Amino acid sequence: MSQPSITELVRMWISGWIVSRGAADPVEQPWGWSIDVGAPTGEVARHVVPEPTEAEVRKLAEGITAPTTWLKLFAEDATVRPWLGPRWRLDVTGFLMTVPLAPEQPGLPPGYTLTTWTRGGVVRALVRTEDGRPAARGQAGLAGPVAVPDQIVTDPDHRRRGLGSVVMRSLQATAYGAGARTGVLVGTADGQALYTALGWTTHSPMASLVLDGDSPAEDQ
Repeated sequence: MSQPSITELVRMWISGWIVSRGAADPVEQPWGWSIDVGAPTGEVARHVVPEPTEAEVRKLAEGITAPTTWLKLFAEDATVRPWLGPRWRLDVTGFLMTVPLAPEQPGLPPGYTLTTWTRGGVVRALVRTEDGRPAARGQAGLAGPVAVPDQIVTDPDHRRRGLGSVVMRSLQATAYGAGARTGVLVGTADGQALYTALGWTTHSPMASLVLDGDSPAEDQ
């Protein structure tokens, strides 16, 4: 069976990401998708371009004036950065990754408890210390056969104890139990190392750029 294209993988990622974040349904565009996110202090909207070209990105950016609008471009940072003006701030690189889901029983280090629950199509996993303090957490948006892990965080005081792996394996197992068979995510470089160790495969880098709001938009 042939592997899905980058465009199809991005479509799968979006399908679960909007559930996880409670964002609006994606609007299909000639170059990809537009999504209203509605978080003005961090992300009012995003435009996702799975196969960006310079002409398309320049034209798209010229029509954007709302600060905290993001471009998610599936290409190397060095490729797309020259296409955009100085008011577009380059954020950390992401990596599009997938994994076949399977039922798993993650082992939990001594001194911690794990709670998982699902509500509104979002699976959540929370690891706490014996005195109830949060140590690690994460969630995954469910979209039929697809699960999209999101916002995986380990408290700095509890890192290097395998808690990130516990969260991920718990999310994957719960998603599998809900009928999902493929995990798709976009992770940071630090996350990529963890997910690779858990069997995830990297398919593409993703450049993230946000429109700053200090002065009128120019060519971004």
